[in-house]
Amino acid sequence: MAGHSKWANIQHRKGKQDAIRSKLFSKLAKEITVAAKMGDPDPDKNPRLRLAVKEARSSSMPRDVIDRAIKKSQGGDADTYENIRYEGYGPGGVAVIVEALTDNRNRTASNVRSTFGKNGGNLGETNSVAFQFERKGEIFYKLAAGDADTVMMAALDAGAEDVESDDEGHWITTGEDDLGTVSAALEGSLGESETAKFVWRPKLTTPVEGETFEKLMRLIEVLEDDDDVQSVTTNMETSDEAMAAYAAS
Repeated sequence: MAGHSKWANIQHRKGKQDAIRSKLFSKLAKEITVAAKMGDPDPDKNPRLRLAVKEARSSSMPRDVIDRAIKKSQGGDADTYENIRYEGYGPGGVAVIVEALTDNRNRTASNVRSTFGKNGGNLGETNSVAFQFERKGEIFYKLAAGDADTVMMAALDAGAEDVESDDEGHWITTGEDDLGTVSAALEGSLGESETAKFVWRPKLTTPVEGETFEKLMRLIEVLEDDDDVQSVTTNMETSDEAMAAYAAS
């Protein structure tokens, strides 16, 4: 089975933990509100909301905060958000996909374009880099869910495409349209997963190191600090040592 590249898809975050936690909760709450507003406020009847709630729980978001985000969607004063994807290139020619939820398209586009320009990147047109990625579903189970063979057999029986087990747990890949059905099937055999979400997987990676790596990480950091930005994905390839040194800095 193909390997799971966590570094290629990781949402890079650094800074004070309290500030990170607050901003993360805000973004998770926005996704929950949008998902609940677009469909049924009951997670069991709304696949997108169910995934959003699962992601929030995996980040230790309090239940009352989750409930407030759902209730907000039912109020007449709930903001109207739209999903927008931005694509471009960062330092070193690294492909970058930015996903946003915004109530002001012009504001977000201006901020994202400015951030690329000020940090050695170039914002492109829609689909200018998406062809270098595949949209997949990713389900994660901790090691306690079972040994590698047990999890692999359960995942393949459920319709998953790929499984990798490492010292953190089991990473299960699904087709874009199969995440909900595979996740539900696995709950019957392995119990509830830690996370189940959509990810962009690069078909090819771009190696970066040294000063280029530092500049790229600065671009990612500033993009993720934008309140409208939900996720940033790149096709960067770098060493575990470089990532560890950056995380510790």
